[in-house]
Amino acid sequence: MSTGAIIAIVAVVVILVALLLIVLPRMRSERARRQLESRRHEAAGAHRTEADRREARAEMAERQAQRERAEARVHEARADLHEEGLADDELTGDRSVADPDRPIARDSAARRASGSAPPPSRGS
Repeated sequence: MSTGAIIAIVAVVVILVALLLIVLPRMRSERARRQLESRRHEAAGAHRTEADRREARAEMAERQAQRERAEARVHEARADLHEEGLADDELTGDRSVADPDRPIARDSAARRASGSAPPPSRGS
């Protein structure tokens, strides 16, 4: 082999080694960047899933709270009715107080037919 051929082979080997030394770190960093990007997407997806789950739970709690507030308003209204004496029929069980427009004679006839006792008198 001539000196020129040896120099050419050494030059090619040096160039190949230089390329490997330059390209390999870049390939590694690119692979690491892709892996990091993949982990970012996985983490973001997990956080979004958790956020959606908690949002749904919060909406359910809001609906429950609205139901509870509505029930509290109903109880407050019933308390007002009792304080004003407008719900005495619930306390006495007297249907004539509950429905003052219904004729009492018909109530009395229905009670006699069923064998139940007459209602307590209101004024006596």
